[in-house]
Amino acid sequence: MEAEELKYLIVNRKENAPTMQSDLARKLVWVPHEVQSFCAAGIIAEEGDMLTVLLEEGGKKVKVTRDECQKMNPPKYHKVEDMSELICLNDASVLFNIKDRYFSDLIYVSKHIKPNFH
Repeated sequence: MEAEELKYLIVNRKENAPTMQSDLARKLVWVPHEVQSFCAAGIIAEEGDMLTVLLEEGGKKVKVTRDECQKMNPPKYHKVEDMSELICLNDASVLFNIKDRYFSDLIYVSKHIKPNFH
């Protein structure tokens, strides 16, 4: 592949910064959202199966059950080219990765060609 073509596939990891800059970054999860399907949130309190989270969008505090949350991948996996590399492979993480790559003008789906070993 030419260098020009690679800019649509490969991410510059030096420019890939975390979205939430705080001590909550270690406890990030995806929670259901009415408009966006899932929203990034930081866990601020735990009481049994209930979690109090701070939504990244708008900074609103919300209580959700632990089962409603999906684990979030560390920032180094944002815009990953091969989603099988994700540590947390769940609906929210796959959707986020596809949207993140799309809005960064990166190829977000790829058809792998099997090599011919004749």
